[in-house]
Amino acid sequence: MMFFLTMMTGSIITISSHSWMGMWIGLEINLLSIIPLLKSSNNTNSTEAAIKYFITQTMASNILLMSILMMIFMDSMISPIISPLWMVTQTALFIKMGAAPFHAWFPEVLSGLSWLNCLLMLTWQKIAPMIILMNIFKNSFFINSIIIFSALIGTIMGMNQINLRKIMAYSSINHISWMISTLMSMKSLWILYFSIYSIITINILLFLNFYNLNQVNQITSIMMNNKIANIFFNMNFFSLGGLPPFLGFLPKWLTIQYLLYTENFFLAIFLTIMTLVAMFYYLRISFPSILLKSQKSIKFNSKIKFIWLVTNMWSLFGLLLACSMMNLF
Repeated sequence: MMFFLTMMTGSIITISSHSWMGMWIGLEINLLSIIPLLKSSNNTNSTEAAIKYFITQTMASNILLMSILMMIFMDSMISPIISPLWMVTQTALFIKMGAAPFHAWFPEVLSGLSWLNCLLMLTWQKIAPMIILMNIFKNSFFINSIIIFSALIGTIMGMNQINLRKIMAYSSINHISWMISTLMSMKSLWILYFSIYSIITINILLFLNFYNLNQVNQITSIMMNNKIANIFFNMNFFSLGGLPPFLGFLPKWLTIQYLLYTENFFLAIFLTIMTLVAMFYYLRISFPSILLKSQKSIKFNSKIKFIWLVTNMWSLFGLLLACSMMNLF
């Protein structure tokens, strides 16, 4: 509990800080606090994953600190000399959040963690680097390249995976490209996108943790014993892929709309095509358990808690409510 609270405190310090050193100190507090949380006595691979995460994050922190000090010392010089330093700072943040092409550590670390630790890595650990990037965001060729690489690698590399942790890692890399794209239009749109992504990811990972699923071929045999859980689990994957009429379609819809409004036509078309291709591995996970015939009848299990049912219904069918509230029709 102590390490969990200090981890959250480190991220909050980074978010609320008005100085570069305060942001860096918050990131370091967050890093030192999460390392003990990643270690699990039930998982022999967690120690290796924690060491890989520590080495990568330390390297990114050193790059960030170096760029901060160089910007401070070169503050009196002309802006064309300072502008490449922004690229160095953004590179450190991209390494921390696992964006492509600085992503190689991310699937390897996730594959050695428990599902609850994966939940922290996929959601909470992305907040602080994203907030810093939001504050220093400047549209450039480098940013556009990161978006294209993240969408491409998150889509292509996820197609040949059978490990569910690596599939969720490459799915997250794909969603990072969309989150960075939201910063081009409206920063409040990033909050909406990240919130919806976190809700859907939490629902999926709680399923995977409850049934202790690790491989794609385990889903069919386990999920067929509970039809309601099977339906919710698969539809959450459809929502994560951005398939209408589920809630996951809403942030992508708005992102495409604002990209077109700001005349970023290439990014809008490219992200849409990559999302359609990425639907392949979401459907590969979902279709076997949906299409195979089962003798089990659809009935509510007493083990299904009310709050679990409400969060899943909201994440799946919240698009209709959101559309009516935002007057999108």
